[in-house]
Amino acid sequence: YFIQFKQQKTKGVEMMPISEQAYSLLGERKEPTDNVFEGLTYSAYENKHLYQWIGAAGITKDIKFHCFRHTFAVLQLSMGTQITTLQKMLTHKDLKTTMIYAKVMDSAKREASNKISLEF
Repeated sequence: YFIQFKQQKTKGVEMMPISEQAYSLLGERKEPTDNVFEGLTYSAYENKHLYQWIGAAGITKDIKFHCFRHTFAVLQLSMGTQITTLQKMLTHKDLKTTMIYAKVMDSAKREASNKISLEF
């Protein structure tokens, strides 16, 4: 299963594979020009529906749309996805951009290594 979309920055058309589970959550197939989630404005700036969903989930942190991309990237890396594969999934032209997420993983590893200490 794939989702085809137009990249906002580059205006290029992308094909993104999605999992069987994600496909099952989409519900009944709609027209190719219809939004997947009705009422959701695809905007990084103003999205009251997104904020309502976050609030309903009890999350009080200020969440922006980019947080979802960041979480996706870090989860993919933590599950063993290769950095070059992630680069393609995030549609980054330059691997340096994707490497930012690898640095997040490195700091998480450092933090985890300091969680266990022996008392002398």
